[in-house]
Amino acid sequence: MKNSWTNFWIGYVQIKAEGTGLERMINECLRSGISVWRVKREGDQSISFFIPLKDVHAFRTVRRKQDCKCSFPKKKGFPFIVKRSYKNSGFVLGMLLFLGVLFMLSNMIWAIEVHGAKPETEHLIVKELDRMGVKPGAVQFLTYDSDDIQKILTSRIPALTWVGVELKGTSYHLKVVEKNMPEQEEYSSPRNIVAKKKAVITRIYVEQGKPLAMVHDHVQQGQLLVSGMVGGKFIPAKAKIFGETWYETEVEVPLKTDFSVYNGNLSEKQYVSINGWNLQIWGYRQKDPSVYVKEQDKRDLQFLGWKTPFSYIKEIKREKEVVTRSYTVKEAVRAGVEMGKEDLMQKIGESGRIKGEKVLHQRNENGKVKLKILYQVIEDIVKTTPIVQGD
Repeated sequence: MKNSWTNFWIGYVQIKAEGTGLERMINECLRSGISVWRVKREGDQSISFFIPLKDVHAFRTVRRKQDCKCSFPKKKGFPFIVKRSYKNSGFVLGMLLFLGVLFMLSNMIWAIEVHGAKPETEHLIVKELDRMGVKPGAVQFLTYDSDDIQKILTSRIPALTWVGVELKGTSYHLKVVEKNMPEQEEYSSPRNIVAKKKAVITRIYVEQGKPLAMVHDHVQQGQLLVSGMVGGKFIPAKAKIFGETWYETEVEVPLKTDFSVYNGNLSEKQYVSINGWNLQIWGYRQKDPSVYVKEQDKRDLQFLGWKTPFSYIKEIKREKEVVTRSYTVKEAVRAGVEMGKEDLMQKIGESGRIKGEKVLHQRNENGKVKLKILYQVIEDIVKTTPIVQGD
């Protein structure tokens, strides 16, 4: 047989035959379908050759018809290795246990290094990683992957602008970019403060400059509120001024909306992948949902820092269903008002607040409620303008 790799797995034996009619015995083996290779003459009446282990029984039938004696000096292949290992089971078990422990240690997290973060931010990152289970001693393929760690850290720690997560061997390396809060602009040059839009002043606090408006005053866009000229000198005016302003917005709310949601049913299966060939190891009895979204988490397994052809795959199929959300007209109006508030808060920022709202116009059209809403807002109305000498 030419395939030595196959021979090794099925096992093969060497036969030494002595006597007469040796050539006739070889021909009878071939006629009986017994594979014979490496036939070698040892003497005038002695030859040796190899046959597969599975053909030994058939060879004995052939030998009985011949006038020769046979012995089996060599037995090779995986079946004989297994048989010999039973005699040294303690050593084999210890070796397998050692390799198993070494394999697990090669796929554990042994260190976490954070680069580019302040000490207080680094403490928050390590604390958050510990809550997630990403810590020294944890098994890599049983924790979050790098992309998930990046998303969770960015969403939970406000001080982070970006964090890069990279797994190198048994260590996680995190590169951090923190948010740089812009420093308040220093008014080094003389300037005035004017109203950036039409408003009714609700609160005013002047640090530097001459106030030209008071609380409850109605001011127009561009109107001078604090002058930077005091006692004949020009200074940079500083003040905090809030006013009541008005925003008019239009919102459309459909009375019926179809959208997909997860209903909580799922199937989870786990595989060991060998060069792209998946062997399922868990989740045989779980049935796949009829309509689902598939999530797959694949982790490459390592051994002593080397990437092996083995991978661990966890596959989750979440069942989804289409849900119809229906509003009454009254509910649609309330939802539209809240939608308008959310959009407006993004415009006015955290320092502003919505004081009240009024629906100016409402109409139902093509299954939608269309609203025109007026919002009363308290926001910062300060705008600085430089003082040009000679004005």
